[in-house]
Amino acid sequence: MSPGDGTVRPDGTVTGAEGTDLVPFLQACRREATRHTPVWLMRQAGRYLPEYRQIRSRLGFLELCKNPEAATEVTLLPVDRLKVDAAILFADILLVVEPMGVGLEFSKGDGPVIHRPVRTGVDVDRLRDVPVEESVPFVFETVRQVRRALDARRPRVPLIGFAGAPFTLASYLIEGGASRNYLYAKRLMHGDPGVWHALMAKLARTVSAYVRGQIAAGAEAVQLFDSWVGTLAPDDYRELVLPHTRALIQALPPGVPVIHFGTGTAGLLPLMKEAGGDVIGLDWRVDLGETWDRLGSDIAVQGNLDPVALLDKPAEFRPRVQAILDGARRRPGHIFNLGHGVLPETPVEHAVALVDMVHELSAR
Repeated sequence: MSPGDGTVRPDGTVTGAEGTDLVPFLQACRREATRHTPVWLMRQAGRYLPEYRQIRSRLGFLELCKNPEAATEVTLLPVDRLKVDAAILFADILLVVEPMGVGLEFSKGDGPVIHRPVRTGVDVDRLRDVPVEESVPFVFETVRQVRRALDARRPRVPLIGFAGAPFTLASYLIEGGASRNYLYAKRLMHGDPGVWHALMAKLARTVSAYVRGQIAAGAEAVQLFDSWVGTLAPDDYRELVLPHTRALIQALPPGVPVIHFGTGTAGLLPLMKEAGGDVIGLDWRVDLGETWDRLGSDIAVQGNLDPVALLDKPAEFRPRVQAILDGARRRPGHIFNLGHGVLPETPVEHAVALVDMVHELSAR
């Protein structure tokens, strides 16, 4: 089906040229006609929701991620509260590396900690290769449960699976947790590129198997989070990251949309497009319309309201929403989102207002 084909029905689904019904989010991923611009929010199931905080009061973070019933409940919360056009699996990008034996722990207030950082060839060699079916079965069970719940809804809401990209995962493993300067990761990249490439290749293979497992369980699109890749110079990305990200994406089943997202990536976006994906996620540091023009009409884009805007009253962030929609110029292939995740301080009613606002202002 070529971009722009399709007939919009009153319920928001689209009958394509071949008679296939698709929901707006999936249509936008494929640059096809939609009744309105679809919208979902990164971290839409998070600490700003009182229901989520209540669940977290009785379950630790990893405990929640590994409990399919609870993770399903959390995944569905924003679908019910916000009326978003897509759900995204509740999980964490580091779940897939925990079985490798790195000593993952989530400490309160400090985020993830890797107790056995990976900084030498010996460290890379000791990383365990555990089949994802055995290492993270709870993730795939959550996908199955969420998909069953979403399929029962009318109009149907699609499910996005996700994973961390090799560079971001490697940075966590090397730094031992979150980082500001990525000194250990960059030293390894330049000081021992053979070890770096071995680590990246191993992560790319693991993540591709992990994502394929999510798709087999029912995920209808996937987002690849390369949250930290904006720290790199273009030449470093081209030589040391792009080949591995491309190999990962090329190993995924054709026909399942891939959203490729990072932050601070204004200078990397053409290279990220080259690495692969059907949709390029944009953070708030770029102008959406100008950036889409630069990337070309053969790619969809996602974004890109500054998450801080939602701390203002809806009447105050409405012009900013309109400006992003104006920049998209109603071209098929725009998915509205924030430029990064919902902030914990965000009033729930502001997130609800944003979703309603996007639907209203973008109605065809």
